[in-house]
Amino acid sequence: MKDTEILSTFLELDPQPQPRAERALVFDACQAGVVLRALLFVEVVVGVGAMFGAADLLNWVLRLSVLTGAALPATLVWLIAACSLKRWLSRLPPFGQYGAGLLLGALAGVYGCAMLLMVGLTDQPPWIASASTGAALAAALVAALVLRAKGRAPAATAARLSELQARIRPHFLFNTLNSAIALVRAEPAKAETLLEDLSDLFRHALMDQGESVTLNDEIALAQRYLAIEQVRFGERLQMEWALDPQAGQAVLPPLLLQPLVENAVRHGVEPSVAGATVRISTRRRGSVVIIKVTNTVPAGAGAPGHGVALDNVRDRLRLLHDVQGQFRCGLVDGVYQVRMEVPI
Repeated sequence: MKDTEILSTFLELDPQPQPRAERALVFDACQAGVVLRALLFVEVVVGVGAMFGAADLLNWVLRLSVLTGAALPATLVWLIAACSLKRWLSRLPPFGQYGAGLLLGALAGVYGCAMLLMVGLTDQPPWIASASTGAALAAALVAALVLRAKGRAPAATAARLSELQARIRPHFLFNTLNSAIALVRAEPAKAETLLEDLSDLFRHALMDQGESVTLNDEIALAQRYLAIEQVRFGERLQMEWALDPQAGQAVLPPLLLQPLVENAVRHGVEPSVAGATVRISTRRRGSVVIIKVTNTVPAGAGAPGHGVALDNVRDRLRLLHDVQGQFRCGLVDGVYQVRMEVPI
């Protein structure tokens, strides 16, 4: 491979044409955590409202039961409608999305009132009051979701910058180039493969990948990185893969697996003269995918770290999957383990 070809490979960050940018979605109701919090919020409001006019505790419980029978189904209708119309809502300007959320809330309130009328719990249904209450509750939910989305954007940007800095650490680049130089005369084909893996790694790190990628993409990137480090460490880096083909379509934040693999090499392989074993496994269990990254550490301790990469991964996983994303890590019997669960 000629120098000009190597340089062109580094500069060719994104050869594919970029899709036209779409209007941002103001609020997103398609999250299990959002559904649970919305139902809890509405139930609390209904519980407080039922106190007005309640003569005693029994009367309050009866009023709460009646109102809950109307409010919770109506809330679920609003959440389902808002989630189902997600693509359509994203085409509207922000004020249009706000208005659609309030309109759906008013319709959900009318639906709840109609349910009370159908089961005979009211003779004079308060249509206007129900629609107004539904719109007010929807406004509160939309405001909470908008604040959640605004809080998510800077966090994702900061995480992206942190991961970008990790990808282009000078010592990793210099070590890789030195390894390639050492191989140029003795094993030119191996040196070319090493440089191609390095260029693919940098291209993947620098391109804008959007909000999420598949687990298959993350595994492919980790394999390129480990192929580079395998040249550097040789037999000191022992790899074990246990990949479930059914887990490959799980959705992750981009560059989530990479810092975990780097940590395994940095804290497991680098400080150990004998090297270490890095194991990556994926398994699908029902609607959940379990991802594990483990590495043996020297003398059961390993090189201490600040935990920045782990906190970064944990926060980004929580931002994408909320309560459905689980993250745990720790040292067990001389093996450092990172375990993640994501929905599929």
